[in-house]
Amino acid sequence: MARFAKPKIGVKLAPLLRRRVSSKAMEDFGEAGKPVDTTHPFYFGFMVTVGALLALTTLRALASASAVFILIIVSIFLAAGLNPAVLFFQNRGLKRGMAVGAVMASVLLFVGVFIAVAVPPLIDQGNAFLNNAPQLVRDLNNNAFINDLNNKYGVIDSLQSKVNSLIKDGQFAITAFGGVIGVGKAVVSGLVSALTILVLTLYFLASLPQVIDIGLRFVPASRRIRVSKLVNAIVGRVGSFVGGQAIIATIASIFILIMGLIIGMPYAGPLAMFVLICGFIPLIGHFIGMSVVTLVSLTKSPTTALVALAAYVIYVQIENYVITPRIMKRSLSIPGLVTIIAALLGTSLLGLIGGLLAVPIAAAVLLILDEVVFPRADQS
Repeated sequence: MARFAKPKIGVKLAPLLRRRVSSKAMEDFGEAGKPVDTTHPFYFGFMVTVGALLALTTLRALASASAVFILIIVSIFLAAGLNPAVLFFQNRGLKRGMAVGAVMASVLLFVGVFIAVAVPPLIDQGNAFLNNAPQLVRDLNNNAFINDLNNKYGVIDSLQSKVNSLIKDGQFAITAFGGVIGVGKAVVSGLVSALTILVLTLYFLASLPQVIDIGLRFVPASRRIRVSKLVNAIVGRVGSFVGGQAIIATIASIFILIMGLIIGMPYAGPLAMFVLICGFIPLIGHFIGMSVVTLVSLTKSPTTALVALAAYVIYVQIENYVITPRIMKRSLSIPGLVTIIAALLGTSLLGLIGGLLAVPIAAAVLLILDEVVFPRADQS
């Protein structure tokens, strides 16, 4: 049987390897020091100071970027709200990209129609109202009660002088926005914010399933299916809230249109579309719509303005205590009292954004309570 000798290169490498190992073993880097005494006051004070500085820096960074976070939150909210419409087109055979394009095209078409139909008449009527404002103020003196107040306290005289100073020289809008630069900043800021929200909503809407899947990767695999169902249910409730709010706003606009045609209110159609947009703004939306409707009706006659204001106030009460609770209870499965309280608390804490997010957040909290908290309490 043939025998093969080991290659000589192995014999030559062995001493070299022994030398390297021995040289490494002989190197001395000193003795390890004692562990840091975490109980020492200096260490404790240093770590507390570093933590406080990091927290302060983080809070300042978040505060400086608060406007960006608001835009992101609004975009996510709109994407979740438009997701049911995307699913509607997907169930008809369209791919998600085509479905997102169809939904965004519908939204842009609605915005374009609104601008073309509602904005020019409202601007013309607003200019007419500003031009007629001094005469309207003078006509208030025809009322005996107001005339008596004016004789005692000079209310109408001071109001008339203020109106003349703001309107006759054409500086009303400039004064309201803080000068010519303020007007430019307001217009540019509004356009940039609207464009940013539109782009972010498009991206979030197109990649919403991927974003949810990435977020679910942080959940343990044993609970991933259950958490996925809860997240999809929450997203569905946000879409239901947007759909319910759209129904409520549509009912309000139809009411304004019918009321305007009955009492002969100027520009009833454009005002109905304006109220439709205001219907999506929680709590203060109808206050804005009520003010505009009353002011435009005042250009025809004080009686028309008074009737429009009274009818609008009555409708708002019916909507708050009858229409909204019933629609939200069906779409979100939450009690009407929770809807009103959530909207009030959200608006008081975070303003308009809080009002928009309060109701779907309340629905999500109730869903988690029903599926997670209450079953554990029942089993304990």
